Amino acid sequence: MERLQLKVTIDRPVGYQDDFGNIYPINYGYIAGVIAGDGEEQDAYVLSTSDEPLNEFTGYLVAIIRRKDDVEDKWVVAEANQSYSAQEIYQAVEFLEKYFDSEVELVK
Repeated sequence: MERLQLKVTIDRPVGYQDDFGNIYPINYGYIAGVIAGDGEEQDAYVLSTSDEPLNEFTGYLVAIIRRKDDVEDKWVVAEANQSYSAQEIYQAVEFLEKYFDSEVELVK
């Protein structure tokens, strides 16, 4: 998959606490109109140089989190001028991915 420019609608901003007690250190949301494996809109982690809670974010697809034990993958969207290693991405999303057998696939 090539690097796509995407708009993420943030529904779990930095500081959000979910029903399981996880506190989100990064913004998290979905790509409107793109349907994932679970039949819902595609979820996306947002990696940004800002740590402020956002309502929306436009950036580029830099990685896909492949979950081997789930029906859906997660996308990682970042600013155009930023690049991350697979290890850096995993460290940023580990707060949720630690519950899954997942791996980071970088998008070139």
